[in-house]
Amino acid sequence: MPAPSPSPATTPAPSRPAASGSTPVPKGGGRFGPVALVVAAGVSVQFGAALAVMIMPRAGAAGVVTLRLAAAALVLLAVCRPKVRGYTRADWGTVVAFGVAMAGMNGLFYQAIDRIPLGPAVTLEVLGPLALSVLVSRRLVNLLWAGLALGGVVLLSGHGGGGFGFGALDPLGAAFAVGAGAMWAAYIVFSARTGRRFPQADGLALAMAVAAVISLPLGVVEAGSDLLVPSTLALGLGVAVLSSVLPYTLELLALRRLPAPTFAILMSLEPAIAATAGFLVLHQAMSPLDALAIALVIAASMGAVRAQKRN
Repeated sequence: MPAPSPSPATTPAPSRPAASGSTPVPKGGGRFGPVALVVAAGVSVQFGAALAVMIMPRAGAAGVVTLRLAAAALVLLAVCRPKVRGYTRADWGTVVAFGVAMAGMNGLFYQAIDRIPLGPAVTLEVLGPLALSVLVSRRLVNLLWAGLALGGVVLLSGHGGGGFGFGALDPLGAAFAVGAGAMWAAYIVFSARTGRRFPQADGLALAMAVAAVISLPLGVVEAGSDLLVPSTLALGLGVAVLSSVLPYTLELLALRRLPAPTFAILMSLEPAIAATAGFLVLHQAMSPLDALAIALVIAASMGAVRAQKRN
């Protein structure tokens, strides 16, 4: 996987693209602002995934993806009103690649959770960002934090998310989750590049439209007229806001202030958020091994941020 340019392992991305005219991010405590954005995005995604489970029997996995991306695209296009002139061919290539990655990540993930529990699916998916952090990093300390996070994810995989392990998982569902992780890594790369080339969330809105166009035929084939049921449309809008509009906007803003390797390691918080939500909301049991796994993942994420702040 190619690293964003300039290399995220050596030079942080600017806080805003040149077109936005914003001032650079201040040093010191301001570095922790992007971390809060990433955590908020993860929490939003988890609630969105819970809501999506309610729609799955009505519209199928592909139908849910179509509702989510189409509704999110309409909201973002209406709010951002992005300009379509004045961009280079490379700018448009980045947006299209971002949209393809977004469509693939969502499509594969929802196929996965249609076959396997949410906890193991998120755990397998997060291996993509972890692999990205290792591939593009040129500093030993980043490899250390990625390895620690991977250890926590592996430990969580056998016990987290309500006690689901990998032994009894549907192989196809697990493969979809791993594929979603690969597309997640591509999403991180192209989200960072899009944030540097387009002002505000304009690039995200355009990429979301590309993703919606890609997913639309698949959703129509699977769900047909069921997509137009008012209650299904309302739930789809809720999923779009919680799982796409809000988290993707927060992540795009965070990627303007965090290098991709640090962001990728922070993505290892996702299984921990899922396990914690399962304990607090769904009253799922959490073993001491679960708590240890979550502690390892959080420690790795905090270490990655502190290392980047010192750098």
